[in-house]
Amino acid sequence: MGIGERLKEERERLGLNQTEFAALAGASKNTQYNYEKGERSPDANYLAAAAHQGVDILYVITGQRLPSPETSLAAGEAEILRQIRSLDTEDRAAVERLLAAFNR
Repeated sequence: MGIGERLKEERERLGLNQTEFAALAGASKNTQYNYEKGERSPDANYLAAAAHQGVDILYVITGQRLPSPETSLAAGEAEILRQIRSLDTEDRAAVERLLAAFNR
């Protein structure tokens, strides 16, 4: 699988069509098509914009994914992280103060 195929896979993972994704990454639909077909290679600006949209650029370029921190957590740890992320700013700060107190 080449860069273009992996780029298409990432675009589809995000649920976007070529036109939508191209606009988000600062390219035309025709350019997006050419990238996905392997007829052109994306430049650094395009890849940076794609990364900003949630594309795993390392995977697109190398074909290798690094494990995300969430996938390396135990189930209980992942649930704690999910709950903390759902807190508003004030509550999150309170949890951080509590954890800091435990680490003294």
